Amino acid sequence: MDALSDVLRLVRLGGAVYLNGEFTAPWCVFGHATPDLCATFLPRTERIVSYHLITEGSCWASLTGDPASAIHVSAGELLVVPHGEAHLMGSSLELTPASASAMLSKYLETSPGEVMKLSYGGGGAHTRLICGFLACDDTLTNPVLAALPRLFKVDMRNDPQSAWLETSLKLAAVEAAECRVGSAIVLARLSELLFVEAVRRCIDALPDDRKGWLAGVSDRFVGRALALLHAQPAHGWTVDELARKAGLSRSALAQRFTQLLGQPPMQYLARWRLQIAAQELRNGTSSLAAVAEQVGYESEAAFNRAFKREFGTPPASWRRNLGLADASDSLADMEDVGDALAVRAAGGSAEGQIA
Repeated sequence: MDALSDVLRLVRLGGAVYLNGEFTAPWCVFGHATPDLCATFLPRTERIVSYHLITEGSCWASLTGDPASAIHVSAGELLVVPHGEAHLMGSSLELTPASASAMLSKYLETSPGEVMKLSYGGGGAHTRLICGFLACDDTLTNPVLAALPRLFKVDMRNDPQSAWLETSLKLAAVEAAECRVGSAIVLARLSELLFVEAVRRCIDALPDDRKGWLAGVSDRFVGRALALLHAQPAHGWTVDELARKAGLSRSALAQRFTQLLGQPPMQYLARWRLQIAAQELRNGTSSLAAVAEQVGYESEAAFNRAFKREFGTPPASWRRNLGLADASDSLADMEDVGDALAVRAAGGSAEGQIA
């Protein structure tokens, strides 16, 4: 499995479409996919990705309070707000915006979980939107989501390899307009598919000098190294072995990896292991010892220290705070306290022992 697929798999996307909108110029709305809105369609989540598919006409969009972020979006393009930030959309962003949430509040009360229909504007040129969001089960700053621009668009049509996307967009428009039986699940799956395709196209459009995780995964050598690390995160990797399999010298890979991702390979691997561990702990089905072994730690104690450095609390406490602890976690907590008392009695510090 390639690194992008592996990261998106761990995020566990859940999609929903909430609005089929028809807007006529002049118009401008303020939108924000709040947890309350999303909870009407899906379980509450830590991270929300907003998106808007333009099916007819065009409009402007920008992040609230950031005029420099303004972009023009046309039919066949997907507008993505990866961090679910508040944003404006309209025929002109100079107009006083109306609150989309206020306009939709009555629908949320009377028809929760259904695709809502909204018509708004001054009667001029038409713009049609399909609006939705993706709920992400994100326990740590996910490298894909963190690397995406705060607001971006991708053309989902004008590509010789996108005949299937063209068909999907037409299907989404029909499903949103007709609200047939099963439309909600069809639109949810389409939204997940469109987001993954949007990320792929964002990667393809990166300039040659771009840095970050997305640039790394698209690099011939660093991308290969990432794929290897993600395929076998528990393996006892060394930079020498990783470089050999990626097709570069040790120094060249270390330099290239650090330049693109901002951290050396082994540091990246350590954080990725902990993200996998956090996801396993969230699932609540494995003991701490089993999770530690799964992600490559030779001892539960070493895993506890690394996890605490990353998350600020031991894994047993972290899982208990989610309401998912089991009996073995209580024992681990007692051992953690015992270690701390032993260190204190010896006149040392916990940080010194961890280091």
